[in-house]
Amino acid sequence: MTVELVHLSVQSGIATITLDSPANRNALSAPLRAQLLDALERAADDSVRVVVLDHTGPAFCAGMDLTEPPEAVTELPRILETMWTYPKPVVAKLAGHARAGGIGLLAAADIAVAATHTTFAFTEVRLGVVPAVISVTVLAQLLPRAAHELFLTGETFDASRARAIGLLNSAVPADQLDAEVNRYLGMLLQGGPQALTLTKQLLRRSSEPTMAREFAAMLELSAACFASAEGQEGIRAFAEKRPASWVPAN
Repeated sequence: MTVELVHLSVQSGIATITLDSPANRNALSAPLRAQLLDALERAADDSVRVVVLDHTGPAFCAGMDLTEPPEAVTELPRILETMWTYPKPVVAKLAGHARAGGIGLLAAADIAVAATHTTFAFTEVRLGVVPAVISVTVLAQLLPRAAHELFLTGETFDASRARAIGLLNSAVPADQLDAEVNRYLGMLLQGGPQALTLTKQLLRRSSEPTMAREFAAMLELSAACFASAEGQEGIRAFAEKRPASWVPAN
């Protein structure tokens, strides 16, 4: 029996897609990736005006599931490109933390709203791998100086910083998150459906011709890093909850 890790509900023209795998912090496991793609396809129905990407548990998404083989990353480009080119506005709602590939998801959305207690980090370099695939969507949103700092250091940063550098549209206290998301949804629903679709195409126009080529190149780079000795050591260290071999001893 297949466990449902992604739920889809539609009400009053709003499709809510909910990641529901809190046991592994909504990591992008193979079942979750497949179900997320399926939900996005089903939400493209004409009755849907806007899509909300929501989650359960204390994490929005922890990134790739590191218990799976390195080639598992091959589906991530399709998810990000689907969200980036989606014919309807996509709103990411974060009541919990985002790491690595999870930040790729929120960057692929049109609007991202988070609770102020949430934190973010590009943790890849600390695992001996690179934020290659997600860079295609993230670098389109992130201020260049911040990208250099945060990609290279893997430092954890808060929602206020995420908003200041372009990852979030809004950061509000947790008890105001629903109201803030609803405020954006109310404004989006005032737009004509065709006008919204065409406006999204206009906004994404400059990136779409090169996106497939960039994803292919970044996927190759990512796979090579995951399979490398350094990447394998980083993943083992993470699983064993110990510093990687390259981390200086205190």
